[in-house]
Amino acid sequence: MFNYADIDPQKKAFVFELDDVLYPEKDYLLQVYYLFAGFLEYKELLDAKVLIKLITETYEQEGSAHIFDRVQEKFLIDEQYRYNFNLLHSTARLPLKLLLYKNALALLQEIVIDRKQIFILTNGNPQQQLNKIRQTEWHGLENYLTCYFADEIIPKPEPDALHYILKTHNLERRDIVMIGNTETDELCAAAAGVDYLEFYQG
Repeated sequence: MFNYADIDPQKKAFVFELDDVLYPEKDYLLQVYYLFAGFLEYKELLDAKVLIKLITETYEQEGSAHIFDRVQEKFLIDEQYRYNFNLLHSTARLPLKLLLYKNALALLQEIVIDRKQIFILTNGNPQQQLNKIRQTEWHGLENYLTCYFADEIIPKPEPDALHYILKTHNLERRDIVMIGNTETDELCAAAAGVDYLEFYQG
């Protein structure tokens, strides 16, 4: 882990991934699953608590990719509900705001105080990623963020979206640092010829 003071003071801009860098993605997904369980309880009279237990266990053991399949296998729900499940990921109104990691919040605040630019460049479905951003508690920092969705250009690790940021904001490669915690982000930074910092959480 690094502190803001460790970063080259000549840097003018910072480019962050969103998921598991600024906030824990599971905080979003688990709330989506909670809402889906409530939806199935209403539509099919299933027990939401039992659904949530199955979904949570599947998420922890297999990740998010097979959750609908496991629910379908266990409860024989209609395939039509897959559409609702996928749609909810992009449109869910969450019961609770998403909270930034404490060290991410502190870093963002220091960048703003130092009058540097902050960009979010995130992979994934743009509507879903925007839904996350809108429901995050930014503590006023939203006024200092410029967000780009790589899938609207070419997803990372291809550097096209990063090149777009450089060109649009009249920045040189030496002016920015990319901050992430995946090989995808590291490869993207390398392909674009910009500095990269790992930002691991917990």
